[in-house]
Amino acid sequence: MAVPQRLMQILITLALLILCVLMALYPAETWHASVRGLSIWWEVLFPSLFPFLVLSELLLGFGIVHFLGTLLNPLMRPIFRVPGSGGFVFAVSCASGYPTGAKLTAQLWEQKLVTREEGERLVAFTTSSDPIFMIGAVSVGFFHNTSIAPILVASHYSAAFLVGLLMRFHGHSTSAASALPPERPNASREHHSRFLRAIYAMHEARQADGRALGELLRYAVSSSLRLIIIVGGLVVFFSVIMELLVQTGSLGVLYALTEQGLQLAGLPPSLSHSLVGGLFEVTLGAKEAGSAAHSVPLVFKVAAASFVLSWGGLSVHAQIMSVLSNTPMRYGPFLLARAIHAVIAPLLVILLWPLLMGNTTSPAFLETTIIPTLSTYTPGWMLIGITGIMVFTSSLIVLLCLAWVRSQLLPERGEK
Repeated sequence: MAVPQRLMQILITLALLILCVLMALYPAETWHASVRGLSIWWEVLFPSLFPFLVLSELLLGFGIVHFLGTLLNPLMRPIFRVPGSGGFVFAVSCASGYPTGAKLTAQLWEQKLVTREEGERLVAFTTSSDPIFMIGAVSVGFFHNTSIAPILVASHYSAAFLVGLLMRFHGHSTSAASALPPERPNASREHHSRFLRAIYAMHEARQADGRALGELLRYAVSSSLRLIIIVGGLVVFFSVIMELLVQTGSLGVLYALTEQGLQLAGLPPSLSHSLVGGLFEVTLGAKEAGSAAHSVPLVFKVAAASFVLSWGGLSVHAQIMSVLSNTPMRYGPFLLARAIHAVIAPLLVILLWPLLMGNTTSPAFLETTIIPTLSTYTPGWMLIGITGIMVFTSSLIVLLCLAWVRSQLLPERGEK
């Protein structure tokens, strides 16, 4: 074993021992942090992730993803250099949030629908927050101001689209042979209609899968439960770590460095707690952004929250790493994409602010009887489900319309 590897193992072991000691020294804080992380998982993550994970497994088994991939290939291939099935992944990730995009990309790789580099590009721009968290938890729960929801959502997804455009330059050029969906039989190529080819692709994928509905449903539920439990465990784990770091004052150096950087950039230094907290955990960073000092302009608070949502926190990074661990896809491109997303999204907030918000001076803490407070607000499961279905359906319809328009305008290139 190389010396750097041995040193890394020693440091990890030492860090774990220190963590155990701190948990023994701060038992009450550890318990409260665990309960807080578990509450976030049960009330937000479980209802927003689990139904879409099961649904995506079923759609893969029945060949619906292959059907949509054939229809979306004229749009996704030239713009993002990913197969058309990446459009389905993007729509689901917009509806349910991270780490659904990584999970679906790993499944596409298992079915040989994407290469390693295509999967890395796809994960790079399909890792995003879900709308119910940005609108409900952040805008209503943390900021108590529903007027910031449009600019928060617009900047987040627009930045994800720009990340996809930038990450298309990642990796080698795609060969002409890989521009078509893989394993396409000759019989389907005889049809000039892309819709007929999509139907053939769906039929052939269903035949290749061959599992009965009961077996497919059982596997979909069991695999989704395994992933959702891993996600919950990581959320609780990093919630405890963050709380222990706060209790011991270990973040003081990071706070000081961040404050100096913000001052040099001409930004409010009081946002350092939000940025540092967001490096570790999304919910804590977004909450700190909403509770920043009243003297901080609202636009900078929203920009800080946008940074936190785009970066994702180390908890989300650990979730993505666990999902991709059984694939050859690397963590480095994902890390680069998160950094780019975290830079672009706050800039878009500042640029779009005059257009979407005008000269509004509404306070970040607007307490009314209509908007619930943070302590009482929890998004209902039905609201999460309905919102997710609406976002998924609308995103898929928009992508299909754009793919159809492009195939009509440039039919020859669309068929390559």
